[in-house]
Amino acid sequence: MTTAVEMASHSQVLMEDKYTVRILTLNRPNQMNALSWNMITRLLQLFLAYKDDPRVKLVILKGQGKAFCAGGDVRPVICDIVQGKWRLGADFFSDQYTLNYVMATYSKIQISIMNGIVMGGGAGVSIHGRFRIATEKTVFAMPETELGLFPDVGASYFLSRLPGFFGEYVGLTGARLDGAEMLACGLATHFVPSTRLTALEADLCRVGSNDPDTFSSKILNAYTQHPHLKQHSAYHRHVLDVIDKCFSRRTVEEIISALEREAIQKPDEWISATLRALKKASPASLKISLRSVSSSKCFTCSNGIELMSCIKFQIREGRFQEVGQCLIREYRMVCHVLKGELSKDLVERSLQHRVLITQGVRAVVIDKDRKPKWEPQRLEQVTDNMVDQYFKRMDEEEGWEDLKLPPRINLSSSIIAKL
Repeated sequence: MTTAVEMASHSQVLMEDKYTVRILTLNRPNQMNALSWNMITRLLQLFLAYKDDPRVKLVILKGQGKAFCAGGDVRPVICDIVQGKWRLGADFFSDQYTLNYVMATYSKIQISIMNGIVMGGGAGVSIHGRFRIATEKTVFAMPETELGLFPDVGASYFLSRLPGFFGEYVGLTGARLDGAEMLACGLATHFVPSTRLTALEADLCRVGSNDPDTFSSKILNAYTQHPHLKQHSAYHRHVLDVIDKCFSRRTVEEIISALEREAIQKPDEWISATLRALKKASPASLKISLRSVSSSKCFTCSNGIELMSCIKFQIREGRFQEVGQCLIREYRMVCHVLKGELSKDLVERSLQHRVLITQGVRAVVIDKDRKPKWEPQRLEQVTDNMVDQYFKRMDEEEGWEDLKLPPRINLSSSIIAKL
């Protein structure tokens, strides 16, 4: 007998069988296809089943309505925290990160049609795929620092591999990218006008059993276009030069100082908007995100001297690690966030009501007043020792374990490194 949970998961992820192709549609349009726990477990179940099914050569993932996927549905997680059950929230993220890992290491072809909003958890179920299609309607962002969280779902892997220090910029500021920018920086592999998606999908469903990778590439290349960047795009060369100059700094404080100097020397609305984004974000989130997301290149100190990032406190970790290592580390971090003992701005405890409220989520998702009361309030109050704690195992928590990812045997580098 089908349970209510199974019925919900089946209705929220629609499946079409098209010969050797499986089309999965995220189906919560009124919630912008935000990922519920049911959706995550259903997707994981289907991807694992298709992996061992010789009839399946290609998986297409898309969203119903105006969004591809606006992120993970965090409200049930907040309810769990309110009831003192943060470990249930941890289980949600464990399943989500496991799904991300399966997608990132998938031996079969996943084509993500990112038509509409792609944020947070939506990036986790799309960017790890082999082919990633953007359109003129695509809006991509990792807005976690505004929520008092950090870019997760493997973002420390895929953002750290973007050109220059563009990943640091995207991860810290929550900047929104359009389809043309996603194609230019490598987050998308193809750009297809939304009016041609139906025809593209029909052609992809003709894939045979022989070399589906080459077939899919040929079809996608026939449909793809190369749109021009908008006039005020952050991916123009002169802006990228400023991004690389400023976001290569070792600390968030030095990044902001560098941007402020640029603003004095040549006032620019993009610089002003970037500074506003950084200054309204959670100070603790900015610091743990920078260390998690950033690359292992040379970092420029304020006096112009370049230092190799081989000293422990200077290492910003994403570039050094494979996707599985990044997800294991992100799971440690999110468990510390959910437990709420390291920073009062990530989880605010109300002694009067004995409940927990995630401060950033309260401001942006629930109350929508966009006035979180971060604690610590200033960057200089977030010490290196505080940041270090987020990256440690929670051995003191009874029964807690690191994220256990499914074994992937004899994976080729082409499967693992899709960016």
